[in-house]
Amino acid sequence: MTKGNINVSVENIFPLIKKFLYSDHEIFLRELISNATDATLKLKHLTNIGEAKVDYGNPKIEVKIDKENKKLHIIDQGLGMTAEEVEKYINQVAFSGAEEFLEKYKDSAKDSGIIGHFGLGFYSAFMVAEKVEIISKSFKDEPAVHWICDGSPEFTLEETTAKTDRGTEIVLHIAEDSLEFLEENKIRELLTKYNKFMPVPIKFGTRTETLPLPEGAAEDAVAETVEVDNIVNNPTPAWTKSPSELKDEDYKAFYHELYPMQFEEPLFNIHLNVDYPFNLTGVLYFPKLANNLNIEKDKIQLYQNQVFVTDEVKGIVPDFLMLLRGVIDSPDIPLNVSRSYLQADGAVKKISSYITKKVADKMVSLINENREDYDKKWNDIKIVIEYGMISEDKFFEKSDKFALYPTTDGNYFLWNELEEKIKPSQTDKDGNLVILYATNADEQHSYIQSAEDKGYKVLLLDSPIVPHLIQKLETSKEKISFVRVDADHINNLIKKDEPAISKLNETEKESLKKNVEESINDKKFTVQLEDLDSNDAPFTITQPEFMRRMKDMQATGGGGMFGMGGFPEMYNLVVNSNSEFATKILANENAEEKNSQIKHALDLAKLSQNLLKGKELTDFIQRSYKQLEK
Repeated sequence: MTKGNINVSVENIFPLIKKFLYSDHEIFLRELISNATDATLKLKHLTNIGEAKVDYGNPKIEVKIDKENKKLHIIDQGLGMTAEEVEKYINQVAFSGAEEFLEKYKDSAKDSGIIGHFGLGFYSAFMVAEKVEIISKSFKDEPAVHWICDGSPEFTLEETTAKTDRGTEIVLHIAEDSLEFLEENKIRELLTKYNKFMPVPIKFGTRTETLPLPEGAAEDAVAETVEVDNIVNNPTPAWTKSPSELKDEDYKAFYHELYPMQFEEPLFNIHLNVDYPFNLTGVLYFPKLANNLNIEKDKIQLYQNQVFVTDEVKGIVPDFLMLLRGVIDSPDIPLNVSRSYLQADGAVKKISSYITKKVADKMVSLINENREDYDKKWNDIKIVIEYGMISEDKFFEKSDKFALYPTTDGNYFLWNELEEKIKPSQTDKDGNLVILYATNADEQHSYIQSAEDKGYKVLLLDSPIVPHLIQKLETSKEKISFVRVDADHINNLIKKDEPAISKLNETEKESLKKNVEESINDKKFTVQLEDLDSNDAPFTITQPEFMRRMKDMQATGGGGMFGMGGFPEMYNLVVNSNSEFATKILANENAEEKNSQIKHALDLAKLSQNLLKGKELTDFIQRSYKQLEK
């Protein structure tokens, strides 16, 4: 029997491991199963190249709870260790066996799926165990060994005849403050969280299975039930396969495997697969999002060689794609010793750029393959696309090929289609393209109707980030301006073929303006007279375009960019001087009656802009009922 001290550079590393090295104690199981997986995959590689003259078979990893004796067992059927290897890989903390193996076999083992990068993984066991045993028998013709350590730097190592089959068994004597890890539900939860897609089958307990009756069995025959291994993981998830091997139903089945509580089907998926200049695989899904920017994020799961790392993928995945769901797996993602946090570096940035490009390419292929279907899905995906357009320049550069601009009459246009459609009738005096848009089809219905009656196309841009999108489009494209359909200068911006002829002279207009200003007596409103069509509304409320945009930007997170806040309420009251109502006001010599008419017309205009609320709305309703009685 050998006794000795573990080769560490501090007197006692174990309290440090338990207190500081790992942020979350539960990851000990992930680390130990990762080691067991490595041992199994290493053996597979050595048998494939002829260095291990053994029958690889169908190995699995087993996790067993011995609650009575407060022990947890992790057993593998991998290559095992000799006494010399235990000395080297266990007693020299932070010496990584996986790294040495990959260096030795770097040409032939690059695709073998070896997980480990850090020799400290095994010692995470001491976060939950007061004593740890290793019982291991190498695939080589050497005696089995038994290693014991009680959490101090001292250990014992001796030969044993207790183990005759190849592989390693780790026995954790669970500490009193960690007895939760002897509960079946807790271990099952951890296996599901971290090891659900490990590349080697993981057995946790058994289950009964009913065998099918043989053909021609008697009617009263009873089917036999047998105990079978309960395998808790899927060793070959969708992202490990080639897209040519998978059908739509396979992708949907995998989606529900990832998110068992998600009942809606995803709209479509993007299969990621690249091996240069970095390795990355994965499957991303577009769920139905509509206009919801507050949908639950952190739904993309990050794996490293099928080992779950985190679902906090900021930095790896572009911010606008954080609303998606799915899996990304890359051995090239740099992680700290606990594999819990990402470190931003060049590799991460390349991966993020690749994912952005891949999503853009997918959108182009989708719209080209089936434009009608793409149009139907636009409202469910637009928030992601528009977010990407304002946050990622390279994505914006490609967006003309797949970003849609719906109109209020139910049509969908790409940018070049939109320009072609509206340029003949919607340009200003300087030749700039004027794009009318609405943000709420119901609230702005009267304005939309008025614009459409004049032959204009009105876009329906109703996502919460539209102010930022419009700013991006106006600064990126030449000679265009966006004007909301209820903006103050819509009539000035648009070149009309036949401008309306004024029915009132200048003196009458001045008198009309004075009457309206005195009646409303509200500094929030600037009264403007316009010679509109006689069929247009007598009073229309518009907002100064610049001020409204500033308020919109503030409401959607842009206020901080300008260092402003608390924008005042400012509106324009546009009086149609060609309306019959304007003529009646001028002709009415009863001051009280005239005042009442103007206030009632103002309330109607407020109502159309959803500005009539509280006491004003109550008074308006009561006044309207009284007029009905007359």
